Parts: sequence; C-alpha cells; structure tokens
Amino acid sequence: MNHSIHDEVHLSNRNHWLRAAVLGANDGLISTASLLVGVAAANPSSQTLLLTGMAALTAGALSMAAGEYISVSSQADTEKADLEKELYELTHNAEREMLELTKIYEARGLDHALAHQVAIALTEHDALEAHARDEIGLTDLSQAKPIHASIASGLSFIAGAILPILGILILPAQSLVWSLASITLLGLILLGIVSARLGGAPIIPATTRVVVWGVLAMLATSLIGHLFGVA
Repeated sequence: MNHSIHDEVHLSNRNHWLRAAVLGANDGLISTASLLVGVAAANPSSQTLLLTGMAALTAGALSMAAGEYISVSSQADTEKADLEKELYELTHNAEREMLELTKIYEARGLDHALAHQVAIALTEHDALEAHARDEIGLTDLSQAKPIHASIASGLSFIAGAILPILGILILPAQSLVWSLASITLLGLILLGIVSARLGGAPIIPATTRVVVWGVLAMLATSLIGHLFGVA
C-alpha cells in the first residue's frame, strides 16, 4: 500500500499575485472602456479616440504598477520592522518569548505541558520563524512581494485595457458607444469567470460584482460625454 504524502494545491497560495492581477485587469478594462465610451459619446474623431485609449493604457499601467509597488513595499517594511522587533525580544527576553509561544499553542487547544514542549522544539529549530508564523502570522507564502505585485498589476492592466482599444479599430463608428459597451461587457464577464476559476470562488457572484461596477462606470462616463458633447 502506498502511504506517500499527497501535496494538495491550495488556491490561497496564489493570493500574493492573483489579487494584483485581477485588480489590474479589472481597472484596465473598466477605466479605459469607461473613458473611451465617455469620449465617444461626445463624437470625436477616431484618431482622438485612439490617442485617448493609448494614453489611458500607458498612464494607467504605469500608475497601477507604481501604486502596487509602493503599497506592497510599505507592507514589506512593516513586516521587516515586526521581524526586527521580534528578533530583539528573542535576544533580550527569551524566557518571556517562550512563555508567549506556549500560551499561543495553549489557545489552539494543547495542554500546558504539550504546548511548552512544542514551543521548545520549534524555538530550538528556528525561533524567529516560529514567532513570525505563530505570533505575527507571517509565512513565506503571505510575505509581501512588491516586485511580483507590481509586474502582475501593470501587465494585467494592459491586458484589460487592450480590449476596448482594439474595439476602436474594428467596431463600426456609427454605433461605437454601444459597441464598445457590449464588447466591454463581454470582457467583464470573461474576467469575472477567470478570476473566480483561479481563486476557486463561485462564478456567478464574482462575475456579477465585476459586471455591475463596470456598467455603472460606463453609464456615468457616457452621461458626461453626452452632456459635454451637446454643450
């Protein structure tokens, strides 16, 4: 009989890049499409629309990448400060830290003797790792990764923004507003399905969230475009 350990693939392992990727693609699609729908409602030239779309893609991708890098870097700085503080405590207050770890394991259901034994064993193995994981909640999987988040966010923004820009080139000019809205709606549905699949979430709620907010954004910018176009 084969008693080998089966390593399950846990979907939460993807959280450090999935959140940034979904956010970037969603923002790229909704913001670019909404901007183009609003501008198209004012009846500009196709060249103006294309220039607007490319400017939105470039500025948005760089902004998303920079914003994600700064945000996650701040998180990483906080994690580093916590680890340095914990290392200081382990160096200067080892007994108190041992008691603290013991109480953590007691709170999880172990009796005092076993909790203390586990605390000793993990401290001897790697004291800082034990406290980082069980006291602060930091692991290699949850650790902030600014570069990964920045790249995922920027590239996914481009992936989302490229759809409405391509729509300008291939969709009929006489019905561009409705055509852009329709192709964007399809893109939002696809994004909702993909993000739900990657994260192991129910498809309908995830897709509904994306579609509702995207439609509201396009309605708002379309209204503004019509008002200024008439003016």
